[in-house]
Amino acid sequence: MRHEQIWAPWRLSYVQGDKEAAATSAENLLPGGDPECFLCQCAVTDHRQDRLVVHQAENVVVVMNRYPYNNGHLLVAPRRHLARLDQLDENTEIALVATIRKMTGLLEEVLHPEGFNVGLNLGQAAGAGLPGHLHWHIVPRWGGDTNFMPSLAGVRVIPQSLEALWEVLVDAWNAR
Repeated sequence: MRHEQIWAPWRLSYVQGDKEAAATSAENLLPGGDPECFLCQCAVTDHRQDRLVVHQAENVVVVMNRYPYNNGHLLVAPRRHLARLDQLDENTEIALVATIRKMTGLLEEVLHPEGFNVGLNLGQAAGAGLPGHLHWHIVPRWGGDTNFMPSLAGVRVIPQSLEALWEVLVDAWNAR
């Protein structure tokens, strides 16, 4: 089998660990925040584009997934570091559902997907890569998005850079 090389420099921080994220001090976070949790860092960051924060409200933060399953893959999380559904207060719970609804609408406007996978992996045994901080995945889907690349080569092709998509999403959100 002939192997092709795909250049993906943005994955280096995933392989080596995000040094900038690890440097975040606890005093810069919300109460109860974890200095090593990228969602806690995004919940207070002034570096919205650096952290790919698309939207932030009183109780909720929306971040683009740096390692997306598909173009437009978003994470919707409470701003507070909470690991369990029973830790959510009613206002945050309502804000999370409303934000998921608004973000699927935004993605429909911008990317025109044919469907979505929306879900929560609750706990490490359920596949949560960050089990300490609740977050919902919104993954836009298209009829042909499962082509031969993942099936034969174990590779996903994302057609747009994260930075370019961030600009489109933030501009569309601000235009609402």
